[in-house]
Amino acid sequence: MSSNLPERRWPETYATDELRLQWEFLDFLRLTATSKVAGLSRALGAAAPLATSPVVTAMGVLKHLTAVERYWMSIVGGGADLPSLWGVDADASWVFRDDETPETVISDYQAEWVLSARALEGRGPDEPTALPDDKTVRWVLVHVIQETARHVGHLDFLRELADGTKGE
Repeated sequence: MSSNLPERRWPETYATDELRLQWEFLDFLRLTATSKVAGLSRALGAAAPLATSPVVTAMGVLKHLTAVERYWMSIVGGGADLPSLWGVDADASWVFRDDETPETVISDYQAEWVLSARALEGRGPDEPTALPDDKTVRWVLVHVIQETARHVGHLDFLRELADGTKGE
């Protein structure tokens, strides 16, 4: 796997700040997700090993996680005036363009992290989200954490099926 990605570190064991702990777990999961895609060729990153799920690819998972962050953190959480990355159908956020590579998909995902942090900067866990959705900042963060964790599990299998690489 690529060594030019930031080092993953477990969140502080004794962190007492709820939001800090949530952000640290999210960062750990984000870095795990990118490490699963880093170093794959475009062919392996685009491989869909499950015949019943043709959009489920390593690159597609990262594209989807980018859309998840954009929608929940920036648009719902922070009220940012950004275009949604969901597209017109349920699979649109999983589809990548011919010119995209594992490196560009990773870079786009990492750029979204910056927008997510800006969108929720200075907001408390009990504050309502910017869009009237009866959600709180806490709910949005926990939702993105669980969504990211779920897809990191998918990436574990996709990476192993792609080139045999195992690990966290």
